[in-house]
Amino acid sequence: MAKKTTPKKTKTKKDKEKVDTKKSLTTTKKIIKKITKKEKKQLKKKVTKKEVEKTKEQTKKTMTKKIKEEKKKKQEKIEKKKEQEKEKEETKIMVQPPAKKEEPEEYKKLRTEIKKILDDRFLPGLIIDEIIVKVLNEKVLEKKLNIIIDRASEHYNKNIIDPSEACGIVSAQSIGEPGTQMTMRTFHYAGVAEINVTLGLPRLIEIVDARSIPSTPMMNIYLRDEYRVNSDLAKQVANQIQITKLNSIADIETDLTNLTIKIKTNKITLDNKNISIDEIADNIKKIRGIDAKVEKDSIKVALDEPSYKKLLDINETLKDLKVKGIDGIKRIIIRKEPNEGYVIYSEGSNLEKVLEIIGVDPYRVTTNDIQAVGRVLGIEAARNLIIEEAYSTLSEQGLNVDRRHIMLVADVMTADGIIRAIGRHGVSKEKESVLSRAAFEITVSHLLQAARRGETDKLGGVAENIIVGQPVNLGTGAVELVMKRGKKNKKS
Repeated sequence: MAKKTTPKKTKTKKDKEKVDTKKSLTTTKKIIKKITKKEKKQLKKKVTKKEVEKTKEQTKKTMTKKIKEEKKKKQEKIEKKKEQEKEKEETKIMVQPPAKKEEPEEYKKLRTEIKKILDDRFLPGLIIDEIIVKVLNEKVLEKKLNIIIDRASEHYNKNIIDPSEACGIVSAQSIGEPGTQMTMRTFHYAGVAEINVTLGLPRLIEIVDARSIPSTPMMNIYLRDEYRVNSDLAKQVANQIQITKLNSIADIETDLTNLTIKIKTNKITLDNKNISIDEIADNIKKIRGIDAKVEKDSIKVALDEPSYKKLLDINETLKDLKVKGIDGIKRIIIRKEPNEGYVIYSEGSNLEKVLEIIGVDPYRVTTNDIQAVGRVLGIEAARNLIIEEAYSTLSEQGLNVDRRHIMLVADVMTADGIIRAIGRHGVSKEKESVLSRAAFEITVSHLLQAARRGETDKLGGVAENIIVGQPVNLGTGAVELVMKRGKKNKKS
């Protein structure tokens, strides 16, 4: 088979022209691409240089700003520290203990004479001081000093408790019997009618039960130096102590359409309380999900996630928001006392925070919160407060109870270094005797627990001996006297 041969196409002038044009176009395109690439690179270089320069300038500016801000912050911190140190130094200077008055020579001479007369005998310091004052006021008594001291020591020895006397029972009876005559009168404070204080039997029960928070806590805050003389300075201290809430200072308005809250402040009230708008704004910003902006005399509060329910919740929280003051102190009254100057009476108590405030005299501040005194000042101070409070409540009702009975109760309550209640949760719970515990309250459970532990009762107290039916080992029952009788000699 013979192969078919295809005839070759001859290239015409037109075809050649087309090929040339195509080649030229491709070459031109390549050249253009190369040129554009070079131009682009050049442009990019130019742009990058400009951008780099701009960014360098911006970074320099930002860095300088940051450095300035950091320097300012550091300076502010240093200034704040210095101010705090100054305040601390001022408080240290202010809170120095009162200077002790030196005893005059006349007093010293009399004291040495009395000590010589007493020899081995003992008299309390208060009685000796009273004798010295009396003798120096009436100089006729100097000749009779020996007789006075002998009589005083005799009376003192007569009043000392006899050995093995049932002092606990006597003190319990001496406090308990007049306690039945006490009224249930409450909510009255001598001198300040505006502040309510619990008195009478409910107050005595509070003291004996060692309640953690009294029903009507209160404080008498005495001021130092120029603070007690100047009314403006006394007001400043009072503003620092009294708790001020946002609702009492400003009007809170809610915008339901824009879901925002507007707080309108009053300049007069803010000036009286020594509070700035910025302070209020700072306190508002502490709440989560809120942004606060100051606008002249008002503050605009916006929500991060706006919703109707959240708006109402934040509105309620803003009403009870604390702006200034100490927690627990609701109300304050400033009164000018004749010898003391300006004294602050507070409804509510917070001893720890009040003592930190400049202008307050820490050596004379009083409170009726026994537990707070125990925490801040120690167990001895708490013991003294129990004595004072119990004695004042009884004497206010016109009941004369010897201080020594109350002192014994206070000693029992604070003997272990903790303030314990006299009741089933405190002193009576921790008695050694099983029978005396059972005689007080919850008889069956006490006896069952004692039987489980295998406890023994030594019958040392009053209640357990009465239950058993044998004489008590106190008073006359403590003495066991045996007398041997001999034969009588018959005289003729």
